[in-house]
Amino acid sequence: MKLVRTAWKILVGIKDLLVLILLLLFFSVLFAALSHRPTPATIRDGALVVALNGTLVDQPSEADPLSGLSGARAAREVSARDVIRALDAAKGDARVKAVVLDLDSFMGGYPATVSEVAAAVGRVRAAGKPVLAYATAYTDSGYQIAANASEIWVHPMGGSIFMGPGGRQLYYKGLVDKLGVNVHVYKVGKFKSAVEPYIRADMSPEAREASTALYSGLLDQWREGIQKARPKARIAEFLMKPDVAITAARGDIAAANRAYGLVDQLGDRIAFGAHVARMVGTPSGARAGNFNTIKLADWLQAHPLPTSGDPIGVITIAGDIVDGKGGAGSAGGDTVAKLVLDGLKDGKLKALVVRVDSPGGSAMASEQMRQAILQAKAQKLPIVVSMGGLAASGGYWVSTAGDVIFAEPNTITGSIGIFGIIPTFENSLAKIGVTTDGVQSTPLTGQPSIYGGTNATVDTILQSAIEAGYGRFVGLVAASRKLTPQRVDEIAQGRVWIGGVARQIGLVDRFGGLDDAIAEAAKRAGLDPAKVRPVYLAKKPNATAAAIAAALSSFGDDEEDDGNWATTAAGKDSYARIADERRVLLAQALGDARRLTQAGSVQARCLECMALGVPGARDADLALLQLVMGAAK
Repeated sequence: MKLVRTAWKILVGIKDLLVLILLLLFFSVLFAALSHRPTPATIRDGALVVALNGTLVDQPSEADPLSGLSGARAAREVSARDVIRALDAAKGDARVKAVVLDLDSFMGGYPATVSEVAAAVGRVRAAGKPVLAYATAYTDSGYQIAANASEIWVHPMGGSIFMGPGGRQLYYKGLVDKLGVNVHVYKVGKFKSAVEPYIRADMSPEAREASTALYSGLLDQWREGIQKARPKARIAEFLMKPDVAITAARGDIAAANRAYGLVDQLGDRIAFGAHVARMVGTPSGARAGNFNTIKLADWLQAHPLPTSGDPIGVITIAGDIVDGKGGAGSAGGDTVAKLVLDGLKDGKLKALVVRVDSPGGSAMASEQMRQAILQAKAQKLPIVVSMGGLAASGGYWVSTAGDVIFAEPNTITGSIGIFGIIPTFENSLAKIGVTTDGVQSTPLTGQPSIYGGTNATVDTILQSAIEAGYGRFVGLVAASRKLTPQRVDEIAQGRVWIGGVARQIGLVDRFGGLDDAIAEAAKRAGLDPAKVRPVYLAKKPNATAAAIAAALSSFGDDEEDDGNWATTAAGKDSYARIADERRVLLAQALGDARRLTQAGSVQARCLECMALGVPGARDADLALLQLVMGAAK
């Protein structure tokens, strides 16, 4: 027995030692991550690598410190604001010998957001700095950015085909009827199509009209932007007759891309890396295909935001607008309102810029945020709205607080209309022999009942409330845009507009990005735009949580993000990207079901915005799909 006890003590001691070693390793990595603060002196000559690994967004979600423990990688989000800042800083810095755009894992972004990054790439190229783009297969958004580069490379076994905006939308009327679910819809606006998937089996004529105009406008702007950046590319021919181009190249998509002038060179990552190395040099002892690299994170930390100058507040409203506090990827009414009021309380801000990048959501939360923003006007501060990729429905509701509205020509906006949905399951229960009965003391007793349905009294009240809410929305727009309510009603009705048309009909004042909005806010405050600085009214990022997430997700990674270009994981070809899109379609179905059952207030939401194929807009749905698929195994 003594021998057994001794052996047991030895095993426990070994276990404790291993735990201690693992903890020491973990906290060493964590300490290194927290203490790493690059300075300009640590930046060496080389190529600035801008790896767009994920979705371009206006405001990335906060990292989940425990996401790395599951073994699955969360969809990444890349701050477009950071990318643009990095590119603008690089164009005049002699240490940056070239800029490399790694688009192998790029998942897209809303058109206006992508356009802003593409324009920043164009500025670097115009300054005489070489810009080289690489991907195994470019998405539509990825190619829009790459077209502004000096050289475009594609993998010889990859190649790109372009889809254009639009596509098929899921409709659940048949399924809803089979399940016996009774979907009660209360809405205003003949173009307010967000409710159609639950009450129709196909697209309404009004929705088809609006979507056709929207997607045609976006496609025209995409094609024109590429033609301007790359005049010799036969993009229109390849876009409309890709089968002719690819069969002429005997099925070689990459060769067809080159024949039509869409790309300059075919090569794998090693060949591309060797080409860049001849321009910027190679680290001592590096593997073939690597080159002197400047990491984007290091470059950004070496070029922080300005800390001097008159402060201009910038509040960002990004993602779904929800009641209460906003979690990752959403704009909570309570959260945003508190950030605005906290930013205004010390009286130091000279103006307020409202950056909107949202498809809408809760009308109540939208109004809550608008009221908080109006407190800046009560302090005599100018309010300038800057619309990003989209500012529709609730996003436009918030925008009515501004003195002037900036947007990009391909910003998606409008969708002025509201709706409410209540599903009831009395028919579903009847199918399995369950019925309901009871006594009502008033017409509204127990109404609306999810297992007994609604009655005419509650239907009338709810529809009347929706109509009153729409009237309020129209009134806000009329007062803000100096239009008559009748005119606003004509251009409202839930219709979505592209930025260029929105400016023509009076919903937008000027074209421009966030920097233009900040400059305008400075002028309205009587300040020199060159002597102001943006102060972002945002929840301070949890540096510890971010470092833990990075440390946990790095376990098991061999070469990723270590500066070895040639050994970075290869991207996906066109077939793999198409498969990803099918996965997103399945995730959309789960997300639609979730929205039907969880929407808890009057909604001002845009359906067309959700159909633009931006993966980052459906991260929660993708996570739900992974959970369901995992449970089915």
